[in-house]
Amino acid sequence: MSDTAETPEAQAQEAQTPQLSMQRVFLKDISFESPRSPMIFQEEWKPEVGLELNTKSRQVGENVYEVVLEITVTVKNNGNTGYLVQVQQGGLFVISGLDDQQLHHALGAFCPATIFPYARENIDAIVVKGSFPAIMLAPINFDALYIESLQKQQAETTQ
Repeated sequence: MSDTAETPEAQAQEAQTPQLSMQRVFLKDISFESPRSPMIFQEEWKPEVGLELNTKSRQVGENVYEVVLEITVTVKNNGNTGYLVQVQQGGLFVISGLDDQQLHHALGAFCPATIFPYARENIDAIVVKGSFPAIMLAPINFDALYIESLQKQQAETTQ
């Protein structure tokens, strides 16, 4: 037996070591609408930005999870829709060695936070191509959103 052979205990401990890595980021869907073009370009630009954010996750293989961040940005000018952008930014993550609570947190907060910069860049790029001023979405605290979601779920189950 060589000195490099691992004992069953060492192998079991290695299998339990938490692992989380992003394998791929991909654009699943993107949509841009500017229903009032070209008239909107002749108006004074005073944008009102609305943001909707959702995440979905599912297991797609052994220890492989797809996480999709869905973002809808609606920008109104003088009460009328200037443009609407919808993006589904996806990521494939290999996750192992986490208990159920840690896995749920990773899928609900860490993974969306990891792919958010890609979604933000795609939104900015398509808005500029639509001939509107760049819109750089502010960073989002996905941990706070995750905790808020858990508290809301707990409140609903106790009612």
